[in-house]
Amino acid sequence: MERHGPFRLRADASRSPFASLAEAIAYQQLTGKAAATIFSRVLALYRPKRFPSPEDFLATRDEALRSAGLSRAKVAAVKDLSRKTIDGTVPTLAAIRRLDDEEIVERLTAVRGIGRWTVEMLLIRLGRPDVLPAHDYGVRKGFQRAFRTRGLPTPAQVLRRGERWRPFRTVASWYLWRAIDNPTGKA
Repeated sequence: MERHGPFRLRADASRSPFASLAEAIAYQQLTGKAAATIFSRVLALYRPKRFPSPEDFLATRDEALRSAGLSRAKVAAVKDLSRKTIDGTVPTLAAIRRLDDEEIVERLTAVRGIGRWTVEMLLIRLGRPDVLPAHDYGVRKGFQRAFRTRGLPTPAQVLRRGERWRPFRTVASWYLWRAIDNPTGKA
């Protein structure tokens, strides 16, 4: 904590859950640079609009999205996200403010291509204070360094220790991520 100073993570609710999740799908399993290139090509299909709507994605031929660089699985995921945004499965920002974290996880993981980790990253971005992505490699590696465990802890071990950090597990996650950058392991 001394090394990294006070917790700094600004909540960003400037984008809809739909827009954030569409981008998250595009970025999955790619380097940041490759994903940014592909996603900019996808967005270019819809210029001059600011961000395509769910209806825009559904009206776009799969081949056009594929030619922009999205895999078949990602095209299917973005279209499922679009349908589930229209039908209300994907909550609006206003609805997210009224739901607890587990309700949000349950609703959003019903979307093809969206897992718990993706939802947890969205919740952190939205400023939710008590998110501990225990399956995240960076959190687990930071835990290993900070607590000097022999091996990489299991998600269950991280969650067990994380109970002590409630209701501010997002802060703990932030420091665990920073512990990776510190060879001494101190957050």
